[in-house]
Amino acid sequence: MTDPAASPQAEHAAAPQPPAAEGGGWRACLARARWMRTPAFIFLATRLGIMAVAYVSMSVIPPAQATIYHLRGMDNRLLDVFGSRWDTGFYVSIAEEGYRYQGVELPSVAFFPLLPLLMRGLATIVGDAVVAGIVISNLALFGALILLYRLVLEEWGAAVAERSAWYLAVFPASLFGSAIYTESLFLLTAVGALFLARRGRWLPAGLLGVAAALTRLHGLLVAVLLVGEWWRQWRSAQSTRPSLAALAAAAAAPLGTAAYALYCWKAFGNPTAFATAASAWGRVPKPPFSTMAEALQAPPGGWVSGLLAGTIHVDNWIDLLAVLGILALGCALLALSRWGEGLFVVLGVSLSFGSGLLMSQRRYVWVLFPAFVLLGVWGERPWLDRALTLVSVLALGLFTALFANGYWVG
Repeated sequence: MTDPAASPQAEHAAAPQPPAAEGGGWRACLARARWMRTPAFIFLATRLGIMAVAYVSMSVIPPAQATIYHLRGMDNRLLDVFGSRWDTGFYVSIAEEGYRYQGVELPSVAFFPLLPLLMRGLATIVGDAVVAGIVISNLALFGALILLYRLVLEEWGAAVAERSAWYLAVFPASLFGSAIYTESLFLLTAVGALFLARRGRWLPAGLLGVAAALTRLHGLLVAVLLVGEWWRQWRSAQSTRPSLAALAAAAAAPLGTAAYALYCWKAFGNPTAFATAASAWGRVPKPPFSTMAEALQAPPGGWVSGLLAGTIHVDNWIDLLAVLGILALGCALLALSRWGEGLFVVLGVSLSFGSGLLMSQRRYVWVLFPAFVLLGVWGERPWLDRALTLVSVLALGLFTALFANGYWVG
C-alpha cells in the first residue's frame, strides 16, 4: 500500500518552496490543504447531488400517505425534505418541547439526547430548531469526512483515504447524513475518538466516546474501538506504551449511556425508559438468527411465484444484504487482526440486528466506518471501485427520491 510519507502532498511539502511573492507559497498551502480539499469536494458533490434529486423528485413522484409521526412542514422544499421526514420530527419535538414517555403512542425518549440538546442551543442563534438540526448534521458529516480522510491518510496513503471517504459518502443510506438524524453526529464523535487515540490524546478521545454514547446506543461500542486501539499501541514496539489511565479513558464511553439512564430514572422513574420506549416500534431483543430465519422464510406459493407477483418484501432484503455485507467486512477486519475495528463493526451489526427487526438496518450499519476503510483498501481494484460507486450512487439516488416524498427507506 501507499506509504503516507511518500504521498504527493508530503513530497511537495518537503521540496524547497519559491518565494511567496511568486505564488509558490499559495500553491504550497493548497497542496498541504489536500486533507481539507478532498473531503470538501466529496461532501459538496454528494450533498448537492442529493439535494438536486430530492428537489426534482418532489415534482414527479406522488407523495406517500401521511404518517403518525410528529412532523411540521416547512415552506422551503429542501428544509422540508431534510427536516420534516420520519424520525426528524422526534428530534425537533424534543428540542422544542422536551421528552415524552407516557401517554403517547411513540415515546420520544427512545431517541438519545445529544443531537436535540445541540439543536436547542443552536436554535437560539438561527431561530428555528429544524434549521439548527440540518446545519448540525451537515457540519458533523463534513467534519467526519475530514477526520476519516486524515485517519486513513496516515496509515494507507491518499488514494485509500479518498476511496474510504467516497464510499462512506455515497453509501445508499448516506442521505440521512444530511437530515436531522444522529448518524452524522455519531460518525463525527466515533471517528474523532479514534483519530485522537491514534495521537495518544486519550482524555479527549474518551470524552468523544462519551459523546458518542449520548448520541445513540451504539456509542457504547466506541469503548471497544478505543480499547482495541489501546491494546494495539501497547503491543507495538514502535510507539510508547499507553498508560493505564489511557485505558480508563478509552473505556469511558458507557458513561454517556449511564448518564442518559440516570436522566430517565430521575425524569420518568425508569432508567431503561429508552429501551422500553423502543418496543413501541416493535424493537425487542431477539437472537439475530431468528430475525434472519424470518427474512428467509419463503412467501406463500414459493419464491418464484412471489417474485413474479411482486409480493416479496424487497425492502427487508435490502436491509439484510446491507447487514450481511458489513458483517462480512467486520469479520475480514478480525481476520486481519484489526481487533478493535473488527469488533466495533461485528458488535455494531449484532446490536442492531438483535433488535428483532430488519427495518432501518441499512442506516444503522452506515456508521460502522472501519468497514469503509477496508473497502477503500480493496477498492484499488478498478472493477471493484467502479462497481461499488455505480451501485451506491444509483441506490442513493433512488432512496433520496423516495425519502423526499415521504416513503420509508430506513
